[in-house]
Amino acid sequence: MTFNTEFFMKTLFTALRGLPVTMKITALTLLISLPIGFLFAVIRLREKSVSKKLISIYISFIRGTPIVVQVLIIYSMVPSVLAAVFKGFNLPINIFDLNPIIYAYIVFTLNTIATLSEVFRSALSTVDRGQLEAAEAAGLTPIQAYVRIIIPQAMVTAVPNICTTTTNLIKSTSLAFLMTVKDITAVAKVEAAYGYNYIEAYMDIWIIYIVLCTIVELFFKILEKRLRAYKA
Repeated sequence: MTFNTEFFMKTLFTALRGLPVTMKITALTLLISLPIGFLFAVIRLREKSVSKKLISIYISFIRGTPIVVQVLIIYSMVPSVLAAVFKGFNLPINIFDLNPIIYAYIVFTLNTIATLSEVFRSALSTVDRGQLEAAEAAGLTPIQAYVRIIIPQAMVTAVPNICTTTTNLIKSTSLAFLMTVKDITAVAKVEAAYGYNYIEAYMDIWIIYIVLCTIVELFFKILEKRLRAYKA
């Protein structure tokens, strides 16, 4: 089998059409996951309640199962269950008309929340708890203490792991094609199917993700450098 250079170059630019979809999934997932992950981390550090146990069980379940299995379960099973529920209540809703990207948002958000919760919990643990107590004694509310004192210091430790989480998320979005989402991988595979040029298509996908993740890593390195000014 010869390497089709012409197809390789053509498909490289064609696959880039799926880049906005990949970035949309990544951006929205992070937008939702960052605050929820941080909240879960704070609850696990400060609270001794049922909510802490439930969050721990949720994180263990998500981290203990392959993301591809989560994709298949949520995309295959959830719509069928919801369709049966809607039918039982005579609700005129066709769940199968739902845009499949919604399922991608759900899968990757649930997965990223669990990961970021551990990232933030570890980062917050590096900040001396006495600083929070001193801030509250000085009249600051817990929220003010976190925003002005704790978070800036914790972020220095958290940024490298957030970077890793983000790059892993970007790479994981390549599984969105299993949910018929037209991302980078899906577009490239469709092009390859016509002439069975899968090697060229996979090389295109590989290059796009390497470049994309490298840009993200450079961004986080700059961010980490600036945040070090807050390190006590």
